[in-house]
Amino acid sequence: MIRRLVRGAAAGAAGTTALNAVTYLDMSLRGRPSSSTPEDSVEKIAHRFGTEIPGAEAARQNRRQGLGALTGIATGLAVGALYGLLEPWVGRGSMSRGAAAAGLGAMAGTMAPMAALEVSDPRSWSFADWASDAVPHVAYGVVTAAAYRATA
Repeated sequence: MIRRLVRGAAAGAAGTTALNAVTYLDMSLRGRPSSSTPEDSVEKIAHRFGTEIPGAEAARQNRRQGLGALTGIATGLAVGALYGLLEPWVGRGSMSRGAAAAGLGAMAGTMAPMAALEVSDPRSWSFADWASDAVPHVAYGVVTAAAYRATA
């Protein structure tokens, strides 16, 4: 079980790199800004715990951005580790099923907290919003499933 967790976390790290690369490519091609939802989530979590992110406004903003990015990495690793545990049921024998499970898991792992924190409401998203979110998660799923298989 530990071996599957570690393989999954490593695969999730590869998937997270793919997700970030696709996201940054999209930003470069379309000239769109980065999303503020990760840092907004960090701010809401801090408030829920009755604390503030320290520093003057510029330093606070930088910390929010850094913590937001770290939460994305942590989600990618955690979803990968969970994929490693569940791979015998969700991925064995089917690369596409494994990729779909990993991609949907990562998407849920980011959307659910943002919705619960009322940072974003996926029900109000346009098709373009969904596509901007789904495409990087498809990349995450494919790379995570492939990397997991490659380490067998």
